[in-house]
Amino acid sequence: MLPNAIVWNARTGVLELLDQRALPGVERCVVCRDAEEAAQAIENMTVRGAPAIGIAAAYGVALAAPRGREAVVAAMERLARTRPTAVNLFGALSRMRSRLESAPNEALQESLLDEARRIHDGDVEANRRLGRHGAALLPQKAAVLTHCNAGAIATGGHGTALGILRSAREAGKTIQVYADETRPRLQGARLTAWELARDGFDVTLICDGMAAALMKGRKIDAVIVGADRIAANGDTANKTGTYMLAIAAAAHGVPFYAAAPRSTLDPSLPSGAEIPIEVRSDQEVRRLFDGQSVPEAVKIWNPAFDVTPAELITAIITEDGVFRAPYRFV
Repeated sequence: MLPNAIVWNARTGVLELLDQRALPGVERCVVCRDAEEAAQAIENMTVRGAPAIGIAAAYGVALAAPRGREAVVAAMERLARTRPTAVNLFGALSRMRSRLESAPNEALQESLLDEARRIHDGDVEANRRLGRHGAALLPQKAAVLTHCNAGAIATGGHGTALGILRSAREAGKTIQVYADETRPRLQGARLTAWELARDGFDVTLICDGMAAALMKGRKIDAVIVGADRIAANGDTANKTGTYMLAIAAAAHGVPFYAAAPRSTLDPSLPSGAEIPIEVRSDQEVRRLFDGQSVPEAVKIWNPAFDVTPAELITAIITEDGVFRAPYRFV
């Protein structure tokens, strides 16, 4: 059984996060006692995955409530600066801001906690509905390739891309999974492979550069990935390497699906060109597996995400159904 990635401990009044930096070797939690610690946990990727970031931020806002309304406002401003690409973060903070406006002073934390729990529970339910829609697209026996980690630990629970695989298995389908390792932080190797193996799936890990050869040499029924922000036209930001995977899928006639709850949609952006892309530290790439480093004279470019054009996406799967181009998310 998988450990919960996000837990509000009602007894102690703290937020407990599964430390995803330590997986798969060590399972431990990081305790957040205030909004600053929650913000740091988002920045350093203790918690990651667009829906999970939004949920953690919502609880982070609630942690500031004992210090009053001004502290809550400051907490929301701090949390909004953590990571720029995942729109779920800003959607969750918007809901917490609206709840703050109506919350009575004498029940400030209780009111904010209630909204955070609604965000958390709503994500789990959305993922389960999304999973059922996506599972219906897969044949009775399916081989699926996925990238990064869009599983239970990247969400409130069940998962988006991996939630589809869970729902397909629950429907009696036989699922074989190939997982890209996902450089440079190895979310596929450390998290997806661990999560699926822990749940008893038939999972095979491949290096990112092997995906096209896999599609050519073996039958892959679908590529299913998560998303961090989806523009109005269907352009989709996801972990870097997703765009390359979509090109390979198109070249080999493999359906390419993006799975995300509606909280990941951003209709305010007309296209993917407007999606802000987080560029992370070069140290994530500079340190090699054997402990050596790339020469200091070599420059490194390390965008955490890329944008897949809508024309390369077969369909976008949400809790409200399966959407195909031209995208109208209504």
